[in-house]
Amino acid sequence: MRKHERNERRSLVLSEQTFPIIEQITAGMPGGFFIYHADEEERLIYANQALIQMYGCESLDEFQAYTGYTFHGLVHPEDAEAARQSIKQQIFTQGSDLDLVEYRIIRKDGAVRWIEDYGHFVHTNLYGDLFYVFVEDATEKHFKAIDNAETAQLAQERLEALEALEHETTALKLVHEILCSGMWTMEFNRQGEMVSVFWSQDFRAMIGYQNEEDFPNVLSSWSDLLHPEDHDWVLKEYYAAIEDYTGKKVYNVEYRLLTKDRGYRWFRATGKLSRRKDGTPITYVGMFVDITERKETDEKLQEQHKLLEEALVKAQRASQAKTMFLNNMSHDIRTPMNAIIGFTNLATTHLDNRELVRDYLNKITASSSHLLSLINDVLDMSRIESGRVVIEENVCSLPEVLRDLQSIIRADLETKGLTFHMDDRMLTHPYVICDRLRLNQVLLNILSNALKFTPAGGQISVSATEQPGDTAGTAIYTFCIQDTGIGMAPEFLEHIFEPFERERTSTVSGIQGTGLGMSITKNLVELMNGRITVESQQGQGSTFLCTFPFRLSKAPDAPKTPTFSPSRQSTSWHSLLVEDNELNHDIAVTS
Repeated sequence: MRKHERNERRSLVLSEQTFPIIEQITAGMPGGFFIYHADEEERLIYANQALIQMYGCESLDEFQAYTGYTFHGLVHPEDAEAARQSIKQQIFTQGSDLDLVEYRIIRKDGAVRWIEDYGHFVHTNLYGDLFYVFVEDATEKHFKAIDNAETAQLAQERLEALEALEHETTALKLVHEILCSGMWTMEFNRQGEMVSVFWSQDFRAMIGYQNEEDFPNVLSSWSDLLHPEDHDWVLKEYYAAIEDYTGKKVYNVEYRLLTKDRGYRWFRATGKLSRRKDGTPITYVGMFVDITERKETDEKLQEQHKLLEEALVKAQRASQAKTMFLNNMSHDIRTPMNAIIGFTNLATTHLDNRELVRDYLNKITASSSHLLSLINDVLDMSRIESGRVVIEENVCSLPEVLRDLQSIIRADLETKGLTFHMDDRMLTHPYVICDRLRLNQVLLNILSNALKFTPAGGQISVSATEQPGDTAGTAIYTFCIQDTGIGMAPEFLEHIFEPFERERTSTVSGIQGTGLGMSITKNLVELMNGRITVESQQGQGSTFLCTFPFRLSKAPDAPKTPTFSPSRQSTSWHSLLVEDNELNHDIAVTS
C-alpha cells in the first residue's frame, strides 16, 4: 500500500461513549487489551486497565508517560525487531486468525516479564490499518516450557532405548509417567479380531470410576460415554486406524467424554498399532490426556475475540449513526426554524391583511410544534440513557387510552384520507395499574410512524387483547398496531430500535424526524417490563406488537362534585410569574 494513500485515510476516533463499551467487554479478560495504528508511529488508540496494571502503572497518564503510548514503547528493546517482523508478516498476509507474538516487557519497577501477544490486523478504508491485541502474562508458562523441553528430551532418550521392543506398551507407559495421562491397550488374534481390552487405573480415575467392576475392560465402557455429537466420527477414526493395513494411519482425536462426577470433559486420545508382516494388528496402544482447561481457554479467547469484534462494529455503527443524526438534525431543525423566521417576516410585512397574517401564524405554529417535537425526542432519549425516567403507575382505563389516541390522530387521518379501525372487544379487565402517560407515548409513537409512512387511502388499525397472567391479579395485554404503509427493508428492520436510525434521511424521503422515536419507544416498553416486536415487508406495511404484564384493577370511584355557597364572596387571585427569559415572560403575561 502506498504511503500517501494510507495518510489520506481518517484515523479512528473513539469517543467517551465508545470507551465504556470496550471497557465493559474487556473487563472480564484475564489479561490486557489495546488497539493501535499499524503505521510507522504505532500510536495506541486505547488501553484497558489490566494492561496499565501489567506494566506496574496506576493510571492511564502514568502509563502514557512511561511507554510513550506507542506499541514499540511496550516491548523490551532486545525483542522489538522480532516482534516487528512478525507484525509485518501479519500485515502482508492479512490473515484472519489471531497472530501470536511472544516478547518481554519491562515493568516500571524494573521487573522483566514474558508476554503472549494475540494480535489481529484490520484493514479498513475508513479508519486505516489497525491492530487490536490481547496480551497475557506468560512468564511462568515460558519458564515451564523450558523445563518441559528438557524433560521431553530426557524422555526421548529413554524412548529411543526401547525401540527394539516388539510391542509399544512399555514405551507408552513411560510417556504416561511424564504426562500423567490415562492409557489403554487392545490385543488382536491372527484373524485381526479384538480379543482383550485393558483400561488403566489412571484413566478410570480421570473419569471418576474406581475399579474394573464399575468400569469393565470392554470397548463399550468407553464408547458409551462419548458425547452424542462426537460418537460416530470418533469411532470412525478409531476403526480407520485398525483397518489401515499400511500402518500409516495414526489415531489422534479430541472429543468429549461423560465423566461420572464432573459432566462432559474434553480429552485428547492418541493411539498406534503394532502389526504382523501381513498387516494384521497385534496390539493397539494409546493414551488419554484431559485437555478441558485448554479448550475452555481457547473458547474464552474466541468468545472474547467475537465480543470485541461485535463491540467495535457497534461502536463504529454508533459513531456513523450519530454523524448521520447530526447531519439530519442540522437539516431537520433548520427547516422549521427557516419557516418560523420566514413567515414571521412575512406576517410583519402584511400586518394590514388579517387573513394572510392568520395563515402565516398557523404555519408558524405548525413549524414550532414540529421543532418542539424534535427537541423533545432528544431530551427524552437523554433522560432515558441517564436513568432519570421514572414509571408512575396508577389506575388506568385501557379503552379510554385507545379512544384518546383516536381523538389525537383524527385530524391527520382525515387529512390523509386514511381508514382507521380500533378493537378493544377482547379486553375482559379494562382497568389496570400502569403508567398511562408512558403507555400513551409508546402507542402514539408507533401510530405517528404509521401515519407518516402510510400513503393516502391506506388503513391503520389498533387492537388490544388480554391473556391470563403468570400470577393472580395480573394479565398479559398485547397491543397490535398494523398499517398498509410502505414497510421496511430487512436490513433496516434489524436496527429499527437503535438510536439515530432512519431508513432514509429526511432530505431524501421528505419525512422529518430524529431517528430516536423507536429507540425511545423500546426503552419505555422495557421500563414497563414489556416487550416490543415488529414485522414488516417493503410495500406491504408493518405490524408492531407491544406486550405488557399489568396488574388488574377496578374502576376508580367517581370524583365528588364540589358545591359552592351562593352567598360566598368572590375572591381576587394574583399569580406570581418566575421566568428568566424576557420573551417567555411577555408571552405568559399577554396570554
